[in-house]
Amino acid sequence: MCLSDIQNKSLVDMKSGKNIGNIVDVRIDSEKGTISSIIVEEKNHFSFLSRDDELEIKWSDIAKIGEDVILVDIK
Repeated sequence: MCLSDIQNKSLVDMKSGKNIGNIVDVRIDSEKGTISSIIVEEKNHFSFLSRDDELEIKWSDIAKIGEDVILVDIK
C-alpha cells in the first residue's frame, strides 16, 4: 500500500461517524521503518494550514482501512 492509496480515503471517527479530515502527512518511526502516526488536516477549518489545524492520529488508533474509508478509534 502506498501513501497515495490512503490519502484519497475518507477518515471517519468510529464513535461519532463524522469525517475527521484529510491525511496530509505521515510520521515514520526511524528505528523500525514503520508508520507511527498520520497527520490530518482537520475539516471545518477556514484559516490557512498551520500546526493548530492539524491532528496527529496514532497508527494504532486506526481500526480498519477499507476500500473507500479509514475507520479511526480515537481514544
